[in-house]
Amino acid sequence: MAMPQEKVLVVEDDATLAGVIKYNLEKSGYRVLTAADGTGAVDLARSSNPDIIVLDIMLPGLDGLEVCRIIKAETAIPIIMLTARSEEMDKVLGLELGADDYITKPFGMREFLTRIKVILRRQGEKRNSKGASGLPPGNIIRAGGIEIDTDRHRVTCNDQLLELSPKEFDLLYFLVSNPGRVFSREFLLERVWGYDYAGDTRTVDVHIRWLREKIEKEPAKPASLLTLRGVGYKFEA
Repeated sequence: MAMPQEKVLVVEDDATLAGVIKYNLEKSGYRVLTAADGTGAVDLARSSNPDIIVLDIMLPGLDGLEVCRIIKAETAIPIIMLTARSEEMDKVLGLELGADDYITKPFGMREFLTRIKVILRRQGEKRNSKGASGLPPGNIIRAGGIEIDTDRHRVTCNDQLLELSPKEFDLLYFLVSNPGRVFSREFLLERVWGYDYAGDTRTVDVHIRWLREKIEKEPAKPASLLTLRGVGYKFEA
């Protein structure tokens, strides 16, 4: 049974399916908000701060991928993408934009509710172990010209303030906190994105590329965010 304060935003333009999802979520103890288009989804996400968002890709107005991009740029709210599409590229795009999971229609309600529960549990574990911000409170780390202030969610590189998405911040923080250690893509997905993912891991590669463009003098020849071919990534100060 979910805790009463756990709030789910369901974004689905099929009123029948939205009603079925809402009924089953409420039956499991969740508070449920619904939106039928992308603009309404963004507005509700900003005003109600849900604990998790179930987001269809095919929406009128802003599509689900654009909604995901906007929300992930502003918040760390977990998102489950929900779509009838089964093409691999849609899945990769959603994950690259920061989606936390992906379910293809038709789906079993038991599996759907389990995925909701697992993601919310992991979010709770992160808050309990790392403070309300999801990162160790009152912590500033410095390495190789990079300074990360977790209290203010602020990163500078050679005294220049960087604009990072929540996932870029978390990924950089994790690697800088473990200098010299090599982590596989699968391990980074589990620790930074917060879920086990057995499919395509290119979302990690994409976020590493974005970080290199922001912190490396020569992104094509990185000096700090290094790749060990066939193994993973590491940070060297």
